[in-house]
Order: sequence, then C-alpha cells, then structure tokens
Amino acid sequence: MRCPACNFADTKVIDSRVAADGFSIRRRRECLKCAFRFSTYEEMEILNLTIVKRDGRKESYSRDKLVKGLRRALEKRPITDDDFKKLINLIERDLQLERKSEITSAQVGQAVMKQLRKVDPVAYIRYASVYESFKDAHTFQAELNKLLQQRRKTSKKK
Repeated sequence: MRCPACNFADTKVIDSRVAADGFSIRRRRECLKCAFRFSTYEEMEILNLTIVKRDGRKESYSRDKLVKGLRRALEKRPITDDDFKKLINLIERDLQLERKSEITSAQVGQAVMKQLRKVDPVAYIRYASVYESFKDAHTFQAELNKLLQQRRKTSKKK
C-alpha cells in the first residue's frame, strides 16, 4: 500500500477493526518513511461470477450495476450510507451462497427483492415494478396487497 502523502511503497498496519457495517475491515496504516497515518478499508469482492441474462447473453457480475439499480429504487428514501452498504453486502452474500459460477439475472433480482423488502417497502415496490415489468395498475396493486399481507402477519407475531 503506497502512502498517499509521499507515495512511498511501504506502510505498516497499526490497527485493524471490523468497520461499522460489519462487512468490511478498517485498517489504520502508517508510512514507514514520513510517518503519515491513514485508513484503508478491505471489503469482500465477488470474483468470477457470470450473470446469464434473460436473452441468454452472459456477462461478468458488476457491483456498479447493482448499486445503480438500488440507488434508483432508494432515491429520496431515508437510508443511511452504512445501511446501504449493508444491503449491498447482504445481497452479495446471498449470491455467493448459491455457490455457482453462473447465476441468472432472475436469481440476482430475487436476491435484491428479498433484501430490499426488509429494508424499505417503498423502494421494494419501485424495484419490483421495474424488475417484474408490471403491465398495469392491477399488477401493481396485487404486489402491494402481498406486501401488506406480509406486514400484517409480521405485526401479529409481535
């Protein structure tokens, strides 16, 4: 790791801690030349995962695409940066638990909706309306009814 102050190639780790999101590690480092201190973050990365699209095309998994779609669904919704990072990590964990090198875009969509439903029902409906290609207001209403039924069941258990 190069020092951001003097660009020296050697630094030492002073301290390592699990970051607030619980899915990454924060490392305090110190440059061995100029003694400048800085932090780095280490995160899990999905490697060698291929997404099979609906039309059969294949492409490499892209975290950026996932982030972009979730940002759109969560636009103007009350979610913190830490909660957003946790959501991304939970979705990626679900994808890795499939233990496959190829998964379908439908599986990715289901993983997103599963976690998004828990975080924000409005964002879930937004995402589902695009992902499921709702054709009309009736389809939209049916999905809302399913969500409301789940909420009622959950609140009765408490």
